[in-house]
Amino acid sequence: MDLFFQFNQNWYVLFFGFLLLWVILLIHRKSHRKKKEVKEQFFLAFAGLFVLFVMEIFAISVDLWNYFSDGWPIILWPTYFVGILFGYQLLRTIEEIC
Repeated sequence: MDLFFQFNQNWYVLFFGFLLLWVILLIHRKSHRKKKEVKEQFFLAFAGLFVLFVMEIFAISVDLWNYFSDGWPIILWPTYFVGILFGYQLLRTIEEIC
């Protein structure tokens, strides 16, 4: 399994899209002022990233899917991380609305 650092430019669109949405919701909810909540978000994102990593390793080892001969796009993992951060903010925003 190889890691590679040259990938399609659309990965950046996906990564920064999640990051921008997370920042927008973070500011909108004013949760950037609550240090404990920001800390919780990062713990959740790291835990989620670990779970996704374990899932990927398992799925690849039992041939549920595979990555092409080019290897693993390293940007996948930071994108998962900011996707989880965005998911947290989205969940909290929905909780506040309802």
